[in-house]
Amino acid sequence: MEAHEAGPGAALNRLLREIDPPVARALDRALSGGDVTAEEAEMLLGASGRELTATLAAADQLRRESVGDIVTYVVNRNINFTNVCIKGCGFCAFSRDFREEEGYFLPEDEIVRRAREAWDLGATEVCVQAGLPPKMDGDLYIRLTHTLKRAIPDIHIHGFSPEEVLYGSVRSGRTIREYLAELKAAGVGSLPGTAAEILDDELRDRIAPGRIRTAQWIDVITTAHELGIPTTSTMMFGHAETRGHQARHLVLLRDLQRRSGGFTEFVPLSFVHTEAPMWRRSLVPGLRPGPTGLEVVRVHATARIVLNRTIPNLQVSWVKEGQRLAQLLLTAGANDLGGTLINESISTAAGAGYGQLVPPIELRRLVRDAGRVPAERSTLYALRRVFDREDEDHPEALDRAAADPGRFGSYQQLIKLDRYRYRHPHRTAAVSSEQPSEQQVE
Repeated sequence: MEAHEAGPGAALNRLLREIDPPVARALDRALSGGDVTAEEAEMLLGASGRELTATLAAADQLRRESVGDIVTYVVNRNINFTNVCIKGCGFCAFSRDFREEEGYFLPEDEIVRRAREAWDLGATEVCVQAGLPPKMDGDLYIRLTHTLKRAIPDIHIHGFSPEEVLYGSVRSGRTIREYLAELKAAGVGSLPGTAAEILDDELRDRIAPGRIRTAQWIDVITTAHELGIPTTSTMMFGHAETRGHQARHLVLLRDLQRRSGGFTEFVPLSFVHTEAPMWRRSLVPGLRPGPTGLEVVRVHATARIVLNRTIPNLQVSWVKEGQRLAQLLLTAGANDLGGTLINESISTAAGAGYGQLVPPIELRRLVRDAGRVPAERSTLYALRRVFDREDEDHPEALDRAAADPGRFGSYQQLIKLDRYRYRHPHRTAAVSSEQPSEQQVE
């Protein structure tokens, strides 16, 4: 343990000599550029006391060496254009059955309006995801992408999860590769690596029967990477999984990145239990009400240690963790605060109470208070503006718009609007009111 004696590493080295030897060996190997095993990652995910202190210090040191002291964010808007979905995932409080009164479907002109409004306020990205509406026209995602790019050519479309890509490919009769190639040609710039939850089919069958299988998720992700479409990577934790599940998920992502190289970041996502059907209806034995605070810290720190050499960007979800804990996680290996989101709906519907938008100037305040340097990035982590002078930092268009609490509406308002009702006669013609069997999307 002689390689880390200089600078901030000196105190860490002293700490490594004083803790449980297996933990010290795992952390020292990571600090020396080696890989920790799934078993060692599981051990770190259970660390407490001085071992946890050392784990956090190691994660922070690796972050500093890998990406420096800049903390990034992207100015973006979420456009969840429908909440109608043929799936019944136990953790999802956002979706509605097509027969429910609260089902909505935004027409294309409203989707474009939202994207243009975001662009005019300084956003560079729209994140487009939604439910899986029954009997969907398989070309819907491709057509929607074309429409957005025609209207706003320079906006980055971060759209369509692996679950949506699978559904679109089946509905259109294309292979996954063909469908992804069409999405790329239409203008999709990257995919959200959501629908991952925990990449273990036995567990997936407990929390979301009928959900995309692990092998299918991997197929969509690796094919996207092969076609030059980058993706994020995620893990939902704090529900029915074990530390072993978490550790194996992280190692699987590390292995996938070495194989295809297209992950831009890793985003740990805490399970929000309050309105989740599987929590409210007691559907899953042993279900936890989300992670504890220390578990959130352990997961972020361990993710940095496992993924540092392959996926250097570790994003904190402020909408899941709140702004205060998100700020604290910047000392546990994280280097990105995600997006402004403007209209975050999915976590909010599940009971997250941290709002649907954080303006850029507030994200920068959190970063500076943590002793770091804030910077706006693109979706693909190119730095757009570094805000190293606080005295030159002033509110801009989105900051001023965010001061009006009613400016962008809310999910609870949206599901009550009759003009966007899923079965409204003026809704998009891309869907019908028939519901397919789940076998049709497998």
